[in-house]
Amino acid sequence: MNARKMSLLERAAKVYDFEAEVRARELPPIRHAGLDPASIAPREQPRVALAEPWTPDQVRGDERGFDTLAAIPAEFLASGDPDAEPVFPVADPTIALVDRGMLAENGMIVPGAPIGALAEEFRLVKRQLLVTRERIAASDQPDTKVLSKARTVLVCSARPHDGKTFCAINLALSLAAERDLNVLLVDADVAKPDVMRRLGMPDGPGLLDALADPKVDVESLVRVTDVPHLSVLPAGTRTTTDTELLASARTRTVLQRLLVADPSRIVVFDSPPALAASPAGVLAMLVGQVMLVVRADRTPESDLQAAVQLLDGCEHIQLLLNAVAFVPGGHRYGYYGQETRQ
Repeated sequence: MNARKMSLLERAAKVYDFEAEVRARELPPIRHAGLDPASIAPREQPRVALAEPWTPDQVRGDERGFDTLAAIPAEFLASGDPDAEPVFPVADPTIALVDRGMLAENGMIVPGAPIGALAEEFRLVKRQLLVTRERIAASDQPDTKVLSKARTVLVCSARPHDGKTFCAINLALSLAAERDLNVLLVDADVAKPDVMRRLGMPDGPGLLDALADPKVDVESLVRVTDVPHLSVLPAGTRTTTDTELLASARTRTVLQRLLVADPSRIVVFDSPPALAASPAGVLAMLVGQVMLVVRADRTPESDLQAAVQLLDGCEHIQLLLNAVAFVPGGHRYGYYGQETRQ
């Protein structure tokens, strides 16, 4: 005869020691000569933040330290098959979390949020880049399709504070929304890396580490994020020979590894400003397109011309006008988010 299956309540009893709490409350007060009972610290109990994944050996409690109904997993409260084994959610440590709140505070695209003016503007930007990508790919030889420069984009600016990192992150987020693409955002601003901080992610080994040590597989340093189709590669350990590392033959090997690892991947580089640091000109020779960010209220034409000359190692350079002030009722202003009036 088959053994009787445990009921849902019996399985819950195996997870929670309900009698332990009763025993703890029934203990007589501690008495000791010269010791004030009020000075005795209350019984400590492990706490688990509500945002953290629940595991069977962790219990959430109320402000007094007592177990509450909120501590019981949803599997024990939900109706359904009473004999079904509960499945406890476990966080995947290989997935890096992007801080949506930080993106919103900095006025950036927030994945999953309603489409606004900024998101629509970057939709238009990426369409131009994708069209150029197809043109570059069409001119490739059959044996270079996988390693085509068409799958690489460099985001740069003439001077600091023109918004290149802002634009690089928004471009990567916009591209990641495409159904048939995977996006790798590489922080190649090796002098002043800022991509990880703006995404609310911890820094760590990255591009420079892979360039400095041939034994390091750069793909093992890529961070898969919780934004679908988006991965990030940090800048890595800073060094005084960053330009020389980027100019070495090892850089091409590393880039090839990133492209071969995922044939549907587009690599977006955030580079240092062209007129402020030398790596931008080196990276321009490795990519298929350059998106040169021009700040509408501060980039002089002379700086723009000088930057284009330094980046002429890339055949396809497109300009992105940043910090444009939209006028209500003007072109594309407020189309998304407006109520439809008949």
